[in-house]
Amino acid sequence: MKLLITGFEPFGGDAVNPSWEAVQALPEQVGHHQIYKLRLPVVFGQAADLAIAEADRLHADVVLAIGLAGGRKAVTPEVIGINLRNAGIPDNAGLQPHDDPIIPSAPAAYFSTLPVRAMKEAICAVDIPVALSYSAGVYVCNDVMYSLLHHFADTQVRCGFMHVPYLPDMGTPSLPLEKITAAIKAAVGVL
Repeated sequence: MKLLITGFEPFGGDAVNPSWEAVQALPEQVGHHQIYKLRLPVVFGQAADLAIAEADRLHADVVLAIGLAGGRKAVTPEVIGINLRNAGIPDNAGLQPHDDPIIPSAPAAYFSTLPVRAMKEAICAVDIPVALSYSAGVYVCNDVMYSLLHHFADTQVRCGFMHVPYLPDMGTPSLPLEKITAAIKAAVGVL
């Protein structure tokens, strides 16, 4: 099975983004999944377009996007993506939309097609703080999640998103990189 896992470049003045650091640290194979990795820009539209194009090119079976949610104390598989862009800060291209739809006339929301509860239990089993999240926000992370779910609706490709906390030197709350990477591996194990 081909699994595309994405992480993001740094944004908002940070020197690193734990989502990409953890994705880079993953092995090339986890269980029966061949892992393909892609670093995304923190840019509305562009990040989603790159993820979709790479998933299509690979004929991926599963797409798991990883993003940073500074201030969260746990790894959080996302349950739902919504059709809304709203930026408190500009993205890395200077875009700062306010209450714009991601895809006009598309559904208001899509639920993850990944087994988010099983992912949560698998992460809990390796003793890493985890919780389900019912809001992927309205920044570029949600943009990617919603766009993937829209593009792959009514196909066999399963998609979802998971947020990770800061690394310890970035702020609090935080998790060490090794724990974030272990959480992703545990989640992949049930996909």
